[in-house]
Amino acid sequence: MGSVAQALVRTPDGARLFTEVTSVLSARGTTPVTVVLLHGWTLDNRLWAKPIEALPALVNRPIRMLTMDLRGHGRSTCTGRSDATLAQLADDLATVLDARAPDGPLILVGHSLGGMTIMEYAHRYADDFARRVTGVVLISTSAEGSSRTSYGLNPQLAFILRFLETQGAAILARSGAWRPHRLLMPLLSPGVRWLVFGQRAEPSWITLTNAMVGAAPLCAIGGFRPAVGRHSRVEALAVMRRLPAAVLVGTRDRLTPLACAETIAAALPRSEHLVIEDAGHMLPLERPDEVAGAIARVVNARRRRRLLAAITRTAA
Repeated sequence: MGSVAQALVRTPDGARLFTEVTSVLSARGTTPVTVVLLHGWTLDNRLWAKPIEALPALVNRPIRMLTMDLRGHGRSTCTGRSDATLAQLADDLATVLDARAPDGPLILVGHSLGGMTIMEYAHRYADDFARRVTGVVLISTSAEGSSRTSYGLNPQLAFILRFLETQGAAILARSGAWRPHRLLMPLLSPGVRWLVFGQRAEPSWITLTNAMVGAAPLCAIGGFRPAVGRHSRVEALAVMRRLPAAVLVGTRDRLTPLACAETIAAALPRSEHLVIEDAGHMLPLERPDEVAGAIARVVNARRRRRLLAAITRTAA
């Protein structure tokens, strides 16, 4: 696999963001492509363990894989209500890229909130995005906030549940760094299994999801809910139109259903639109090989484009 290097990256406002870089050994003088993997709301970088394990064998060039715990998640600094925003997450991503992947091309991969962070980064850092990003993979995410979230219910019940969720999140956002729900996660397993998984859910997937959600402080669980709900960055997808891209969604995703992916895919007509039967919201756990395969195809597509360009120049 290569080497693994962990580091805390300090942001301009004093937050500390946990990062981990897995480098695959490459030829001397070869700059690898950096695959940046951003997790979803209430999760952390453990989400990516299986895709990271599978990816090196699938790509045709040297790579390094960078994961981070988003602000307020995992081993990163807790967040307050004022900085639980997608704009802040985009700024954090820019800081981490400068510190941990300052050179070479980037492939940005985002699950759920991580995908929204990529869209916000493309909006706020358009020049840097155009200069360095050579591919995008958007997994179980939305460019339209939670407007299409149905929880698998009829529209009336979904509206009521969204309202109750929003009101509850406002209370949690004021609850600080407490994690009292850690002790309750085993009891909440049936609800977790129904909400975020598809037809099949291995016990190990539920255990890991419970551990990740249990590690998220109440202020992050509640604090980011308004940002997720208000997110609207369909126009930001325009900067990705010419890039190799993939859009993934499970047919049983209750949080970011097929309609969310269809909007993104329509804005990225050259992208691979992968609809995974019977899978839910947690594709990196439920279908890690298919996730790794989609990432690899984006990485390899960039390589093929460079080779074709070189052949064309030589022929000319």
